[in-house]
Amino acid sequence: MENIAKIARELKIDSKQVEATIDLLEADNTIPFIARYRKEITGSLDEEQIRDIADLLEKLRALDERRDTVIKTIADQGQLTEELKANILAAETRVQLEDIYQPYKPKRKTRASVARENGLQPLADLILDQALVNQTLAELGLPYLSEAVPDPNVAWSGARDIVAEIISDNTISPTSRIEIILGAEPTIAITKKHN
Repeated sequence: MENIAKIARELKIDSKQVEATIDLLEADNTIPFIARYRKEITGSLDEEQIRDIADLLEKLRALDERRDTVIKTIADQGQLTEELKANILAAETRVQLEDIYQPYKPKRKTRASVARENGLQPLADLILDQALVNQTLAELGLPYLSEAVPDPNVAWSGARDIVAEIISDNTISPTSRIEIILGAEPTIAITKKHN
């Protein structure tokens, strides 16, 4: 019933016409048949309007199905809150739904997760904190060197991977995320050493 109201609103067609058309489509009537021989039931909708109703109904049902999957997956993780569920239910597009779901998706092994395993999270935190330090990048990276992280450049690369993942996993809007990415590259302010 909610989908009928959404379709009626979006296509600017009376909800009774939408409901009657959906009933006819679900009874396996073809769009041309409905447009030609069921005008009295649909209120004289043409083929294009009927096709728009069918297409939008399919999209909304796919969104509802995906929404149910997202809710179930997050609930199975034990992370579903009432606020999160309300946000998921309020998502009107697949993109909005996927943006909400992104931080809760089961993680695969990424360059950022490898960098965390190698102990580079504190280095990423320096980038995120925009710390003002009196050391060079090489000096800051030295404590994180290991067999897996042979030089400071590799350490900084791993730290940048962690920062990139944090930004992409944040539930902010895609527009804000793009502004963050394009606005300023994460850097650390380094002051000159006084000898």
